[in-house]
Amino acid sequence: MSSRQRLCVVGLDGVPIGLLERLADEGVMPNIAARIEAGHLRSMRASLPEISSVSWTSFMTGAQAGEHGIFGFTDIDPGTYELTFPNFAQVETATLWDRLGKHGLTSVVLNQPATYPARSIPGVLVSGFVSIDLSRSVKPLRWLGSLRRQGYRVDIDTARARGDHDWLFQDLDYTLQARGAALGRLWDEVDWDFLQVVVTGTDRLYHYLWSAVEDSSHPRHQQALDYHRAVDRFVGKVWDRFAAENDEPEKRFWMLSDHGFCAIKQEVQINAWLRERGYLAIDEGERDLRGIRPESRAFALDPGRIHIHVRGRYARGGVTAEQVTSLKGEIADAFRSLRYHDEPVIRDVHDAADLYRGPCADRGPDLVLLAHPGFDLKASPTATEVFCRTDLVGMHTWHDAFLLAPYSIDDEELWIGEIAGHLERGFGH
Repeated sequence: MSSRQRLCVVGLDGVPIGLLERLADEGVMPNIAARIEAGHLRSMRASLPEISSVSWTSFMTGAQAGEHGIFGFTDIDPGTYELTFPNFAQVETATLWDRLGKHGLTSVVLNQPATYPARSIPGVLVSGFVSIDLSRSVKPLRWLGSLRRQGYRVDIDTARARGDHDWLFQDLDYTLQARGAALGRLWDEVDWDFLQVVVTGTDRLYHYLWSAVEDSSHPRHQQALDYHRAVDRFVGKVWDRFAAENDEPEKRFWMLSDHGFCAIKQEVQINAWLRERGYLAIDEGERDLRGIRPESRAFALDPGRIHIHVRGRYARGGVTAEQVTSLKGEIADAFRSLRYHDEPVIRDVHDAADLYRGPCADRGPDLVLLAHPGFDLKASPTATEVFCRTDLVGMHTWHDAFLLAPYSIDDEELWIGEIAGHLERGFGH
């Protein structure tokens, strides 16, 4: 038994608290049910917008977007209007693992989203989604060879799995097994204090087959349950080993998700709506925002980030600083009135001035839309129809991520960025 105060965290990407409770109660996930019985399960808010790159960055830094600088999976170059893809190198604040390292503590972090390209931490980091090249996903680099020999995979083949659901389940199982093998080796060979592993297959399954998870009559319902059983066995193995090697393990084991999930009722193309209302104009034939015209007053980036086309901030912007406040109010009111068959689409419109603080706040959007569950916001610049559908069936939600903690946290509206502080205090820092 170790006298060290080790701490273990398991992330289940996208798992909503209601689903976790139901599958635990129904016996599908008995290992997690035991952890719920021993710990404190509660709902948690994701970051806004409710996407992995923002929420996981807030988790690992304990900061919000105005401080850490990650506002979404994409940004825009204000001079060329080309889309850019922010990465781990652009995170402006120290991570939890950096701060623990200053106290002489070593971390093992496996499959953490939003950490590509990997950089050195006090320990070992293997990046998760979105990782393009495994050779740039591993630090220290000496671990790359063993991961490759084990057949490690960062993610499933999403391009193939989206349309081939037989392959989806095969790939989910393979990737989970490879994750477990890699975790076992890192566990054995690194003298760690903090260990974290994230399962992203849950998010993939929900995007492509949420209906199979929810509907017992769905032809792939049992396959969906079987995958959750496999995830539960994965968690059970992590817990059993952690419990066997550490004193009072129930006081030092955490689980969480980065956002929730629900079924898509309707996809909503925000730039198409802005164009219909006369706020956005793009040169005919252009396929992206590089064709934005000077008379445009606003545009959107995924999923629902509204940028005012301000003079001086954007190369062709024409909105003056004096017009910004009234224009934001006008656009916010218009979005609040957006309906789909008499159903309101937008639950809330957040002003950046209220949402963001810190040195990066002025790089973010001016407004952030939060949709009612079921309305999946998109921001294709070329979409011509406001309401449309793709083959995705599940969407992220903001309000129902879960946290399973070893003690009660009384914060009325717990936010994912608060967890880093609790983990650091678990080591007395």
